[in-house]
Amino acid sequence: MTDAIGLQTLEQALNALTTRVSSLREAKSAYPADPRSTLDAALAELDTARELLDASVRELRKAPKRSGERESGSQRELKLLRQVFRTFPIPVVVLDASGVVRRISAETSRMLGSPAGYLIGRSFPLFVDVSRRAAFRSHLTAVQQGGQTATLQTRLAHQGRAHTVQLAVTRLTMPGEPQEMIAVMILPLEAQVAGPPPGPADRSDATLVMAAARRQELLARMTRLLLDEESLRQPVTVTRASRLLAAEQADWVIADVVRDGMPRRACVLGPSDKPVTQLVRLAEGMNPLTAPAIAHVLTGGSGVVHEMLEDDGLLGDVPAGPPLLRVMGAASMLIVPIGGEDGVLGALTLVRLRDREPFSLADLGLMEEIGAHLGLALRARRSFQTRSRAADALRTSVVPRSLPDIPGFEAAAIYNAGSSPVGAEFYDVFRAGEGWGFALGGAAGKGEEAASVSAMVRNGLRVLSVWETDPGEVMRKLNQALTAQDNGMFVMAVTGFVKARKIRLASAGHHPAALLRPDGGVRFTAGGGVPLGIAPEAEMFTEELALTSGQTLVFYSDGLVASRNELGESYGETRLADVLARCVAQSPAEIVKTVEEDRHAFSGGRVWDEIVILALRVV
Repeated sequence: MTDAIGLQTLEQALNALTTRVSSLREAKSAYPADPRSTLDAALAELDTARELLDASVRELRKAPKRSGERESGSQRELKLLRQVFRTFPIPVVVLDASGVVRRISAETSRMLGSPAGYLIGRSFPLFVDVSRRAAFRSHLTAVQQGGQTATLQTRLAHQGRAHTVQLAVTRLTMPGEPQEMIAVMILPLEAQVAGPPPGPADRSDATLVMAAARRQELLARMTRLLLDEESLRQPVTVTRASRLLAAEQADWVIADVVRDGMPRRACVLGPSDKPVTQLVRLAEGMNPLTAPAIAHVLTGGSGVVHEMLEDDGLLGDVPAGPPLLRVMGAASMLIVPIGGEDGVLGALTLVRLRDREPFSLADLGLMEEIGAHLGLALRARRSFQTRSRAADALRTSVVPRSLPDIPGFEAAAIYNAGSSPVGAEFYDVFRAGEGWGFALGGAAGKGEEAASVSAMVRNGLRVLSVWETDPGEVMRKLNQALTAQDNGMFVMAVTGFVKARKIRLASAGHHPAALLRPDGGVRFTAGGGVPLGIAPEAEMFTEELALTSGQTLVFYSDGLVASRNELGESYGETRLADVLARCVAQSPAEIVKTVEEDRHAFSGGRVWDEIVILALRVV
């Protein structure tokens, strides 16, 4: 069929071709074990389709209608021929010299899962498998220059559909086109469909609503993940977010974070069902700034989406190798900034392979929102870390890391901060003149201000004890300093100076200490007094104890005796005395542990205020 034919003859030949193609499809389904004969016949029909297409083009080359003239018979035939092209039973695509789609048949759109006209203006080689893309471009050039038909077996992929096909590429001269065109006829040999055609192929209200719901669900899951306490405490925020995106949105996820002013690769995740470990390691070692697309997002601060990748160098080249995107087999990519008020904090790169639906503008909008949320989470974590370090520093200023050895005594302490991030209770054991000193107490209130006042009192006790031998005098001078500041804070404290086996105590509004004797008896010291910082002439209660071997002095904070059970009953000093009476043979470390365990059981594990217990035993 080499000469131009009449429209009626063309229509008859087209109808016959449609019937034969339908029969071949039925034969392929009925006899899957014998594909060879069906394939040979299909290739023959592909040649017939090419000849029919040539004949159609020659008909289309007839002179078009001039402006102002009534539609002639030839013009009516031209419209009919265009309709014939759209309904051609074999997928056909017409390309320009650069490989861009100019016309596409309805059968091609159906096969690729796109609405009519959606693929016009796209580069057709982007649908071709990466491994055969260069070969297709070479065939395309050879056909343009030599005019001979070329055939190529490859895979086409789009919208989650992958087809193994035989392509026939031939040159055309189209009416009204200044340059020669290329016709590509497609013979599907095998198709793999990942699911119902997604994306632009289905724009029903129900589908759009479901897509919006899925995006909202992903955003909600991401928000819950970023607000999790572990994400604030540990450096796992970016990795956890990347894992969720790799599971839900992409085949490859690359996260880059700006640290010390420079972008650094934080995470690379590849397809879990493919052997990509080596490629992941290569990508992890690449500098983000060598990827032009990532560098553009980091400097520009706005996201980009490449629905179909034309430049496989956008993510740079693997070391001494080809472009990273080519090795990945990438078909679609989007990159969004990790937002920050003071600039971009990083970038998220998502890549999809050829057997998945390409990224869309809706995906870009969703990912930009997630990038903004991730930026908020990173700032929150940095702020949390700063405050945590400050809290640790304050806690260190009120609670010693370890207790020194006091000659002739054993000492042990326990501290339970409970729900308080910054403690206001303190305890200490320190050198005091020719002997030793100890102290326990806390500022009224919670938070950083209370902790700083407690730290000042603790350090003041240490400093004043260098010159003063009387703990009461030390407390009076601290009281004068606190009242002079007039900050409204007051401190309950008890301190004691140890010399040989004698202990001189001074109390400023603190609970009395419990003295445990070797016979199991328990008595409480005087305690009491006026808290520091209330009045310039505060009253201190002082007492001197002469201890004997085996006696243990136990100090405790208000948080211990004020602990309550589910009935609202206080732990109290009576219960404390009963517990201590059972600790006669125990060491100070065992005593403080026993008391805390009993309090924990009494209150059901609840802690409202900080708990401090300090025990000193004469050996």
